Amino acid sequence: MMDQHKHSRWSFIRDMGMERKLLLVFLVIITLPLSIISIISFKSYSESIQANTVAYSEKLIDQMMDGIDDYIEDMKRISSMPAYVNDIKQNLIASNRYYEQKKMIEGDHGSAGVAPGDFDLLLSIQRGIEGNISFINNIKRGTNSVYIFDAYGHGYYSAKDGGVRLDLDQSYTFWSQQAKDSSGEALLFGTQAYTTNLQSTRYAYTVVRKIVDGLWNPVGLIAVEANISNMETQVAELDRVTRGTSLIVDEKGKVIYDSDQKLLTMDISQTPLFRSAQGAAGSFYDTVSGKERLNIYSSSSKTSWKVIISIPVDELTRDVKLTRNATLAATLIIIVLALIISIVLSFALTKPLTQMIQLMKRVQGGDLDVNFRVKRRDEIGLLGHQFNRMLARIRQLIQDIYRIEEQKKEAELHALQSQINPHFIYNTLESIRMTAEINDDVEAADMISILGKLLRYSTSELSGRTTMKQELLYVCNYVELLGCRYPGRFVLQIDVPEELDHYSIIKLVFQPIIENAAYHGLDDSKEHMHLSIRCEFTDQKLLFHIRDDGCGMEQATLDKLNDDLKRESPPKKSINGGIGMKNVHQRVQLNYGAAYGIEVFSQPGEGTDVILSLPLPPYRSASDSETEGS
Repeated sequence: MMDQHKHSRWSFIRDMGMERKLLLVFLVIITLPLSIISIISFKSYSESIQANTVAYSEKLIDQMMDGIDDYIEDMKRISSMPAYVNDIKQNLIASNRYYEQKKMIEGDHGSAGVAPGDFDLLLSIQRGIEGNISFINNIKRGTNSVYIFDAYGHGYYSAKDGGVRLDLDQSYTFWSQQAKDSSGEALLFGTQAYTTNLQSTRYAYTVVRKIVDGLWNPVGLIAVEANISNMETQVAELDRVTRGTSLIVDEKGKVIYDSDQKLLTMDISQTPLFRSAQGAAGSFYDTVSGKERLNIYSSSSKTSWKVIISIPVDELTRDVKLTRNATLAATLIIIVLALIISIVLSFALTKPLTQMIQLMKRVQGGDLDVNFRVKRRDEIGLLGHQFNRMLARIRQLIQDIYRIEEQKKEAELHALQSQINPHFIYNTLESIRMTAEINDDVEAADMISILGKLLRYSTSELSGRTTMKQELLYVCNYVELLGCRYPGRFVLQIDVPEELDHYSIIKLVFQPIIENAAYHGLDDSKEHMHLSIRCEFTDQKLLFHIRDDGCGMEQATLDKLNDDLKRESPPKKSINGGIGMKNVHQRVQLNYGAAYGIEVFSQPGEGTDVILSLPLPPYRSASDSETEGS
């Protein structure tokens, strides 16, 4: 059913008028390349835009991360300042000594309040430390708060915006535990949310470092805190340029900053977005809410923070789509113009053909006196010229046919007369044979009988076909006649299976080869000459080996014979008008194809082997095909 539908569709196109075919061809030639070019251009431009966006965005990310890294490095340098300010260390040592003594006193006498002298001491310590904190706090723009703790967790701070953490004790506990084994290097903690004493929620990231004395004994802890607002400007600029949204996460998947500030401090380590951003840098696509996004990410080698930019593909290809729409509009205009031009050209090209078709219909009706007016020198003009010549030739042929018919009738009369001669010869030979038998000359009678059979077989139409059985019987009769001339010299052996008895074969293919062996290969030094015809089946051919054990041929003679068989030249007749081997070779190739024919092999003193190749019988070819198919 599907093949019929396909055939009918192609038949419809094939039977379409020439004008419509030309119109269709013009449209396809113009429309298809334009469409392909538009599609390829759009795709290439889109891919180029996305590739350039990835490269450009990675550079922007690296620039932004360099700025953030520099800022954090400054925070780390600020956190190292107490190690170089003796006033801070001395006050921390004094604070530690005071609280250590107080702890010992409380252990002996229970809880004790602050003595008047202690109050002055604590106030002096606080002023000394917080004065330095105020100085430190003003060194780096954007730092939110600086906290310094003594070894007992008592904090000293100066907040720029006036807001102080309410969870300072809990934060100190966490920071001190993390810094315990840090050997004095700065530790970076990602964004944390906290509530200030002004009852507002703030987000900040912190650099923490142990404060040690000259002997590397810990005397306190410093925490430098920065509000995430210092990232806002850089991220906003990045989003503006890329038309996407940005996300900054640490190596564990905790959000440091995001454009919408809806995911701050959240853990996204198990989300597809974070899990897809593997490695230091790269890009990948995902789909969110049915919209495809291009995600580009890059990591900081200093903080291991990773920036992920998510850009909607629609935003990336917005300009590309405008270009595509403009190209499509131009393509449609070109197609309309091409359609108009195609209609004009199709009509101009097919009008002469239409006129010629009308003339052909008149010729079909029997009017041979029409003539096509040739006005042009192109292919259509040449066709019209040939059409006129064809009509003139037809008129000439009709006249010739009338004349040939008359000549044919005369030839048939001569042919009928010439057929009398072979019958006369057959009848005459039969009369001689009967006379020989009457005179008891049996040998002569047999020879005449065999000669009559050979003559009747060989004088029939040479292009006719016979069966393998008849052809081999003719060979036997011929060898028997040779035996009459050379008694006891020739021994014929035929090894051909009976299944080939009815194999259709052209006449006179074996006898000329046997004749050639008898007359040219007979070795007088041998008492008998053995002749054999053996059949061999191969995958592609039927091979007949016609062998003799005569004198054979020298290599030069053999090469000349095989070359002569391959050369295209008129066949030579053998002695007494017999048909030569080249004649057999050419007739086999004319009837069966160039793959078949005769090939001769010979050795001096050993004899000759003539291989005749013929097509396989139909039943053999069919069985071979089935065997190959199975």
